[in-house]
Amino acid sequence: MAGVKEKKDNPMPVIDDGWWASVLAEESRSSAASNRLVGNKREVREEAKSQSSEQKIIVNWNEVKDLYLGDKIVDLTVTGHNRGGLLVEGSGLYGFVPFSHLVDLAGKPENSSRDHDLETYLGRSLHLKVIECVPEDGRVVFSERAAQTEPGKRAELFQSLHSGQQAQGTVTNITDFGVFVDLGGVEGLIHISELSWGRVTHPSQFVKLGHPIDVQVLELAPERCRVALSLKRLLPNPWLNAMAEFPEGSIKPATITSVLSYGAFARLDNIGVEGLVHVSEIPQAEDTSLKEVMREGDAVQVRVLHLDAAHHRLGFSMRLE
Repeated sequence: MAGVKEKKDNPMPVIDDGWWASVLAEESRSSAASNRLVGNKREVREEAKSQSSEQKIIVNWNEVKDLYLGDKIVDLTVTGHNRGGLLVEGSGLYGFVPFSHLVDLAGKPENSSRDHDLETYLGRSLHLKVIECVPEDGRVVFSERAAQTEPGKRAELFQSLHSGQQAQGTVTNITDFGVFVDLGGVEGLIHISELSWGRVTHPSQFVKLGHPIDVQVLELAPERCRVALSLKRLLPNPWLNAMAEFPEGSIKPATITSVLSYGAFARLDNIGVEGLVHVSEIPQAEDTSLKEVMREGDAVQVRVLHLDAAHHRLGFSMRLE
């Protein structure tokens, strides 16, 4: 665990069930998991019926809670799958293992072979831990990756973690909406909005699967085994001093980050924030296609045309006079 570094200048977001429900929904959509919350009992029952009309689902919630609170490992058998992951069951237990929580498949891109990869798990017994237990919603979510750490490690980590702390982890999954990081037995999420003070096209711009990463802990919800993390808050917020650092009218070196039909985005060198250069503010683009005269990675000079620091918005011009 890295040393503790407190950051007092930025308010900490609060993890609530609504926020995490939206994350779960996004994760389900991004993996094409039938557009549903993973492990929902009613829908799992419907799926189970399609596999066996004789099968009855009875969940022993006392055992599930004991496994979750005790951070224990259990062996369950894979009985089915969808694009989002695996259905597993055992004596009095039934739940879901998301694709991203399978040791051999986590981080693999979604492609035509995913169904085949998941099908190879049918009938296998997996070592799992409960990472989410919500009886009122009928939701039980298991993780094979979490079971790689010894029992009790999760509780130990939650006791040592706190908001504002800097920690080190490993990138375990990259999605359209953020990055999952294993902190050594507890998995946290860096939402896409917490990756950079500038514009983020995709999280893969900033992290690589399997690589170590330093993060700041934003908020903890141990009862839900959830940790909100940030990458950008390890760096000073450039928008706080925007009026002094890059005021309207100033000319700055920048790098083109994306070229579109209506203009290009440029990132200010050594500052990290991005702004839009509208096509009308690019002299080279007159009477020609913008992509013919400009490419990502081009070094340019820009004039700050508009600055809205409160909303993190910048407008540039390449007409310097």
